[in-house]
Amino acid sequence: MDNGLTHFDKEGQAHMVDVGEKGETRRIAKAAGRIEMNASTLQIIASGSAKKGDVLGIARIAAIQGSKRTSELIPLCHPLYLTSVAVEFGLDHKNSAVECTVIAETLGRTGVEMEALTAVSIALLTIYDMCKAVDKGMKMTQIRLLEKQGGRSGHWQAE
Repeated sequence: MDNGLTHFDKEGQAHMVDVGEKGETRRIAKAAGRIEMNASTLQIIASGSAKKGDVLGIARIAAIQGSKRTSELIPLCHPLYLTSVAVEFGLDHKNSAVECTVIAETLGRTGVEMEALTAVSIALLTIYDMCKAVDKGMKMTQIRLLEKQGGRSGHWQAE
């Protein structure tokens, strides 16, 4: 059974992809997402006056930690040695949102897309957790892969 999905064997059973024959290459993935909130919540984040502390600083550390734990959270992901994880935040005052972008890198036999996506998701969840006391209606949106480089499939970029 070959349906193009790499995490299933010929019988359709889930399995971890064998990357043993692949060569090590530099692999980079860029992912992004955003969390929409009330304008007053964004002001609390921007001013640094949240009761729990520096929201974006803590979300940055959580994103990095989350990227390192991806294989523990996503069952068929390989554990990767990450060489770099960069987390950036942007405040969108017009639309009352925080944007998060992560670039994850490794030198390995498999891609780092899941680590970048996990990092974005964990950053946004951390912002939610830290601000939920004042805004339970926050909405995480547009979590997506923007770009990947390296490996057999080469360079890919979102339109």
